[in-house]
Amino acid sequence: MTDTQPGTSLTSDPRRRGAGAALIAGGGVFFAAEFVAAAAWTDPPYSYTYHFVSDLGVRGPSTAFGQFMYSPLAWVMNSGFFLFGFLALVGVVLLRGLAGPRRWATVATAVLLAIGGALVALFPGSGEAFENGTAAFHGLGAFVGFTAGNVLVILLGGAHRLLGVPRGLGRALVRLGILGFASLVVFGAILVSGADVLIGLFERGVLYPFLAGFVVLGVALGKRSPARNDLPA
Repeated sequence: MTDTQPGTSLTSDPRRRGAGAALIAGGGVFFAAEFVAAAAWTDPPYSYTYHFVSDLGVRGPSTAFGQFMYSPLAWVMNSGFFLFGFLALVGVVLLRGLAGPRRWATVATAVLLAIGGALVALFPGSGEAFENGTAAFHGLGAFVGFTAGNVLVILLGGAHRLLGVPRGLGRALVRLGILGFASLVVFGAILVSGADVLIGLFERGVLYPFLAGFVVLGVALGKRSPARNDLPA
């Protein structure tokens, strides 16, 4: 027998599965694009702990913040920057269970994430970008993406009951967002100080938590799970 609460039923509707698939694809596209672009950068080898993530989007050769940039598959990374935010937005729009201000806040945050990813993709952070003035758009996109991604995973975690996922997963998503913000503080401090110590690692500490959160939530949404019959659509 399956244990369910009164007023609940097992559901696995196409929209719920679609939301889960889009969230999984969002995180997966980013990780795949990063891996492929980094593997192609061999002279000198790309470092996940030293280089910025956005260096992978600079064809180069170029230099900025004291880092040499030469990414043979820059288009792959820039495609990943653009697509991951768009896919996350699609996943959030397809979510059932959210209504009113909570839904609007979640969708608006996902829109900001998509905009941030698009700005990073369209305005690579090369040395030339600092000369022609487009570096401001890249920096704005990165900051918006960092902030919106972690706010979004916290909002999704807080809405675990409405989304029909376990409370433990909801708490884990909130903690991932908090970890992302803590990493953002350290990343910003290193960037401002110019210390350049493990800056690539801490930047990934900002990104990876919410990206992993999207994937895990997507997997949960793809499963048949109890959902309240009276949840708002």
